Amino acid sequence: MIQLVTGALALVALVFSVSVFASRWAQMQKLAFAKDRSIPKDSAAKGILYAFTLGMAPWAKESTRIHAIAYLRGIAFHIGIFAGLAALLASPWFDVLAFEIRVAVAALTALGAVTGVAGGVMRVVEHNLKAISTRDDHASVWLVSIFLTAMTAALVSSAFVPAMWLVAAAMLAYAPFGKIRHCIYFYFGRLFFGIHIGRRGVVSGLFEHALRFERSRRVCAEVKRG
Repeated sequence: MIQLVTGALALVALVFSVSVFASRWAQMQKLAFAKDRSIPKDSAAKGILYAFTLGMAPWAKESTRIHAIAYLRGIAFHIGIFAGLAALLASPWFDVLAFEIRVAVAALTALGAVTGVAGGVMRVVEHNLKAISTRDDHASVWLVSIFLTAMTAALVSSAFVPAMWLVAAAMLAYAPFGKIRHCIYFYFGRLFFGIHIGRRGVVSGLFEHALRFERSRRVCAEVKRG
């Protein structure tokens, strides 16, 4: 009975969350682009390609170059989130999945949970992060971290599936209204950035810089190994 009720709650929350996100996506698609009255110097498509590829590399932004550990923690956190969401969709069939597969996914969600908790603690103890963090920042990171923890337990033992569904329902219901909704705004932010730098003709230089940096990094790594 508990499994039926919590499963129904998770399903309703999932449908609700997807519906709200789809509505917000449709609304964003209808918004007109701001007119750029400057003369185009290059292709916007090049800028979009850069924004969604090398533009997200760790060396592309000063903040990620300086704070590499925080960048890696964020990457691990999001890998755990993607693994957790995929596992949530497969959760009704956990009993028929090979235990080895469940453990492998559990390793990813556990990594996400640990890095999420680390991020949550940093927002409390680190002076600069504490100063700029809002209640929504704290709620979002802890809610997702608790979900990943519950998912890890559910993957290892089906006895925790009802608890995981309950936490998942809370997270999914909150997602469209809290910071978690950046998952769709991120796409539009990168799109607008790519169009702008593509039209302004600076993206070719950015590509060359990124490729030179990567070649230099590989040479330094080979020298250290040699």
